[in-house]
Amino acid sequence: MHLSLLVLAASALTVPASLSPPSTSWPTDVSWLRTMQKRATKKTCHVKALGGGQDDSSNIIIGKLLVSNFNNVEIQLTGSLQYTNDISYWSPNSLYMTYQNATTFWFLSGENIHLHGPGTIDGNGQIWWDTYATSKNSGVAGGSSTTFARPIPLTVGNATNVVVENLRIVQSPFWHQFCYQSKNVVYQNLHISSVSANASHPTANSDAIDIYRSSQVSIRNWVVDNDDDCVSFKPNSTDISVQDLFCRGSHGISVGSLGQYKNETDIVQNVYVNNITMLNAQNGARIKVFPDNPNPNSVQGGGIGHVRNITFSNFEVQNVDYPILIDQCYNVNNATFCAQYPSKLSISDVHYYNVHGSSSGVNNATVVQMKCSAQCEGIAASKTNLIPPARYPEAQYICQNIVSKNSLDFGKRCMAPTTV
Repeated sequence: MHLSLLVLAASALTVPASLSPPSTSWPTDVSWLRTMQKRATKKTCHVKALGGGQDDSSNIIIGKLLVSNFNNVEIQLTGSLQYTNDISYWSPNSLYMTYQNATTFWFLSGENIHLHGPGTIDGNGQIWWDTYATSKNSGVAGGSSTTFARPIPLTVGNATNVVVENLRIVQSPFWHQFCYQSKNVVYQNLHISSVSANASHPTANSDAIDIYRSSQVSIRNWVVDNDDDCVSFKPNSTDISVQDLFCRGSHGISVGSLGQYKNETDIVQNVYVNNITMLNAQNGARIKVFPDNPNPNSVQGGGIGHVRNITFSNFEVQNVDYPILIDQCYNVNNATFCAQYPSKLSISDVHYYNVHGSSSGVNNATVVQMKCSAQCEGIAASKTNLIPPARYPEAQYICQNIVSKNSLDFGKRCMAPTTV
């Protein structure tokens, strides 16, 4: 049987002990699960299996857009849910969500939803990677294109009280997951992986999850193999906890990108990241913010807002290009432009504790680069222990426009950048 899908309305749920609130200032409330259990009335729908190893997609309509608005529902996926790889169908028919031209195969909305495995959601992404490798048809700063949609396998959107756990999400054409305009969402015990069969056609924009206009989100116990952000906090992500992740090949745990759209207000605040292992990655703990832009219709900078109260704690890096990176002139490689149009989106109260391990040497001896186009305030680091490859006698720390370097345990070793 290729897929078995079980849906129970307000079914008798057992609240896992591991879903107790995390030890942060922003606990995620899962009391609604217990309320569902008390009010349980069981209604079950089984997807009929065709047998003989056949694809059951004709019985679950996964060749068409899934828009689900549920209340008090458990969805158990015990097999493999694979989307069709028909680009000509999905480009006009996947659900368009405006931000960075993102689209999705499945838009899961509603209240009190428990989606769990032990099954797999398969984005069937190889044909999208092959096409992208030749067309390069994309949007700005990791966005998609209106003419070449690359749908997201799972979007939790316009939802409240959701638990997603014990699933594999693989081979995504674009981001693996999107948390969109939602509140009180737990993602737990997930394995995220996208690996191309053709080394010359790598995966593209394969973020494990992007969080947007959402609050009280908890991410725990993931293993991620991808070629882009392990977690990305997009505009207006607040009260987020990320703990116990192993990320391989990624672009880091990233705040941003932010400030992309002229005069739009982007806020990311109250984010707690703890117990992360980052292996063979481009970045470790990263913040990426666009500069200002004189174009009144800019989609490459000019946004306003702030990044505030961010903690990266117990963060291990191995063979990572930039273990710590603040980039307040993101996506611009022009020192004169960055100086002339500093970011209008402020960065403050960022705390690094026990960031340790090794850099790759891609950026020579540099292990920390904090380049603010405007002043960044309240940046602090303690128990930092980062080493470059053995061919470099000592680590290098780049700091620009950091107010009070005394709060950095490497502050006395900070150097000005040679370019912005």
